[in-house]
Formats: sequence, structure tokens, C-alpha cells
Amino acid sequence: MHDAGKSLDAFMEAVTRPGRQVQKVNVDLPFDLLRRIDAEADRLGVPRQSWIKLRLADWLDAHAPETR
Repeated sequence: MHDAGKSLDAFMEAVTRPGRQVQKVNVDLPFDLLRRIDAEADRLGVPRQSWIKLRLADWLDAHAPETR
């Protein structure tokens, strides 16, 4: 379908990743920390949210006991 130029949007709405349920959270961060996060995310070319998730996962992998 894609090669024929047809839209795949109807199929993409139902796409999920097993075991990856999402829970939204709100976190208050000091402005100077947020500026540093944004600068590093921009340097790597990723959105702020992706950078935060990546760093949290990296830290947990390195420091926390396996809980998966």
C-alpha cells in the first residue's frame, strides 16, 4: 500500500508496543536544570522527553536492581 502511495494512517492508530504501557507524569524541575537538559537534548538532536526517558533508563540500568 505504501509503495502505491496509499495512506497507512488507519493502520498506525492501532500500533502498540507490548509491555510498554504509558503513564503520564508531571515533574517540576528548576529552570536552570531544564535549560541544561534542553541544551544536551538539542546537542544530541532528540526531543527533551526522549532525552529524559533515555537518561532515566540508563541510570536505572547502571544503578538499580533488575526489576523487569
